[in-house]
Amino acid sequence: MDERLLEILEDIEPGVDYEHCDTLVDDHILTSLAIISLIAELEEEFDITIPTTEIIPENFNSAAGMWEMIERLGEE
Repeated sequence: MDERLLEILEDIEPGVDYEHCDTLVDDHILTSLAIISLIAELEEEFDITIPTTEIIPENFNSAAGMWEMIERLGEE
């Protein structure tokens, strides 16, 4: 897990245990507006493009899922 990812998440929605929570979307911890902000931040910070096909709950329900997506998109 990347520290930059955790910092971005904390800036967008403070006070969540991102290292252990795996229901960020399912439990509405991250709202649709937060996810839009998050996508913009991730694309800028990690120099990736997140296509709409990747904007699914399994990629955003946990920090680990987001990190897997970031690594996968970074390789493309």
